[in-house]
Amino acid sequence: MNFGRAPCIISRTFRLLGNAQLVSGSTWGRFPSTSVIMARRTGKIRGYSDFCRERNRLRVLLDMDMVLADFEEHFLTKYRETYPDAPYVKAEDRDGFWLRDQYEKISPNLKDKVQSIYEAEFFFRDLPEIPGAIEAAQEINKMEDVDVFICTSPLVQYKYCVKEKFEWVEQHLGMEWVEKLIITRDKTMVQGHVLIDDKPKIKGKVICCLSIPSWKHVVFTACHNRRTNIHGRRRLDNWTDGSWRNLLEDIRKHI
Repeated sequence: MNFGRAPCIISRTFRLLGNAQLVSGSTWGRFPSTSVIMARRTGKIRGYSDFCRERNRLRVLLDMDMVLADFEEHFLTKYRETYPDAPYVKAEDRDGFWLRDQYEKISPNLKDKVQSIYEAEFFFRDLPEIPGAIEAAQEINKMEDVDVFICTSPLVQYKYCVKEKFEWVEQHLGMEWVEKLIITRDKTMVQGHVLIDDKPKIKGKVICCLSIPSWKHVVFTACHNRRTNIHGRRRLDNWTDGSWRNLLEDIRKHI
């Protein structure tokens, strides 16, 4: 969640991380700033190409960090364990998407400490679940005429992040969902009807009209965006009260 975005152009495919494929970009840059990692298609599992062709189906994209996995809680726990004497921001005092920027306002030297936590090995693998998220995702996956994918962005320092996102999905949702995982630095390039994401504003690289996303952005409420002006976008506050069902049904009526 709390990292920058960069453009991606889908062009050619390479094998990466076993069950995944890397779709790398033009000569603008190297992985990961111009790349998409997405599920390969095998057997009877619905693949991304099928998803794009069947426009009569509702296509749901779920962000990972702070929508399915609790980045903020895990960060604060690890930060306080690692730097017990350093100042910290309580969850209720979080304000703004960029975690490291809020800490830097307290003291410039905290920025490096913050990054050292979420860039560490096993950080992404060990993220706890957002309450109700896994059950909701599994229910969405079973809905008639609905395709659901996880659409998440990697860190620029991706040494552990990318691999561990695959491991997290397999552990919490099962191998079928590894086939549904899309890792991209630019979510505006991914086709869908709705993206549920905690980032209040999502921008992509301006490439003709391709920077205009096909999906409607629903902001998932997190500690950092509770006071943020989301400029008329819809919110989803949690996965536990069942309101997500009404939200998806309303979106389905307009596709």
